[in-house]
Amino acid sequence: MAQDKYTAIWVSHSSMGDFLKCPRAYYLRNVYKDPKTGRKINIVNPALSLGQAVHSTLEPLKNIPFNERTNRDLLADFEKAWSDVSGKKGGFKNDEEELSAKSRGKAMIERVIKNPGPIAQKIVRLKESNNGMPPNFFLSDEENIILCGLIDWLEYVEESDSIRILDFKTGKHDEGEDSLQLPIYLLLLNALQKRKISGASYWYLDRDDKPVDMILPNADEARKKVFAIAMQVKVAREKKVFNCPRGDAGCFA
Repeated sequence: MAQDKYTAIWVSHSSMGDFLKCPRAYYLRNVYKDPKTGRKINIVNPALSLGQAVHSTLEPLKNIPFNERTNRDLLADFEKAWSDVSGKKGGFKNDEEELSAKSRGKAMIERVIKNPGPIAQKIVRLKESNNGMPPNFFLSDEENIILCGLIDWLEYVEESDSIRILDFKTGKHDEGEDSLQLPIYLLLLNALQKRKISGASYWYLDRDDKPVDMILPNADEARKKVFAIAMQVKVAREKKVFNCPRGDAGCFA
């Protein structure tokens, strides 16, 4: 089959994560469109809004020279980012719930200000894709599957001319051992740039003053793992079968 980005199956860390939790949840978030608008629907919630505000504060730092980033008023940036998710827009039931989430987010930004660490170092940026799409490549030409993803931060290690992956974590729970995140990031970086990937870390901004080092997966094993799940998604989409494994019993996803 010829490469065709318009007919290809697009997969990512979040969409495959949805599928593994519940195929029905995957369908509702990634396939179903509102008949009135023709657009996909996503239900906001406080955790998503908190993450969005924090990431919207930190990620624009990529556009600032590394030796000027610590001069940025990040708390002011956070206030502006929070205005985009405040109230019902962010899925908050009341002022108390919003204040609690905002306080957590503000504490995360203050932690970064006090411990800039990798934020103040040189970075590498992936070349932007066409049409504003996230970085992507054909995981399989034959199966017409595209893997895509946004990586929070790529620190440049000058001594070895390599890069280190950094992912900002705003949730309360650790990323699971079976997470697809690092395997996907590794595949993306190997496909889209030539430098060696020398390390990876998660920064749990809710509690840690510095990032926690993670073990990079084996590239071949990463590809097998990601491709196997991507094929499950493709088969489900082709058959149009997205059954919830819990039936009518009620599903957390």
